Amino acid sequence: MARNKYPEVTVDKILEVSERLFLEKGYDNTTIQNIVDELGGLTKGAVYHHFKSKEEIMDALGTKMFSRNNPFEEVKKLTDLNALQKMRMVIQLNQSNEQQVELSRQAIPLLKNPHVLARMIEENRRTLCPHWLELIEEGKRDGSIHTEYAKELSEFLVLVDLLFIPSVFPGNLQDIQRRYLFISEMLDKMGLPLYNDEIADMIKNLPYFTNED
Repeated sequence: MARNKYPEVTVDKILEVSERLFLEKGYDNTTIQNIVDELGGLTKGAVYHHFKSKEEIMDALGTKMFSRNNPFEEVKKLTDLNALQKMRMVIQLNQSNEQQVELSRQAIPLLKNPHVLARMIEENRRTLCPHWLELIEEGKRDGSIHTEYAKELSEFLVLVDLLFIPSVFPGNLQDIQRRYLFISEMLDKMGLPLYNDEIADMIKNLPYFTNED
């Protein structure tokens, strides 16, 4: 059996097809066989060689999309903003990526699987904490952030995302708004007044939430 000399090309192709199908058909309605059928000659075995499950494909897609549209890299170019403003911009840029938001919405049922949830938390911790920490330390230097808990806050911000995922912490729109106020007050008291009216409106309008009880 011939070895694939360019495994990264195969992985990219699998992810490209999977992203398109997840967005067109929906994650739940897309099977591994659907993906294989669009890969132009690759076998199911080739897919499973790189990804053990559809969940792993979704995980890899999330990582790829973050690398492709890394909001932290974008805000580094904005020399007219202080670090606190850059942090707010990161949140807004992340939620303005429609494809990423849609894939996140579709991935919500996966969080009922503790292994998927654990992988997501670990990947976010590894990827996001250093970026948040860098901005918080920058804010301490430019005077926009006043805290003695830079590292702890960078870790807390990664966990905050979970509070806005209804399948992890169920709730209607009113519950989500109360969580927002709670987190906002906590961050204010820790010297990181991160949330403003624009972010509040953005969270309220996320597609995950409805006004139903």
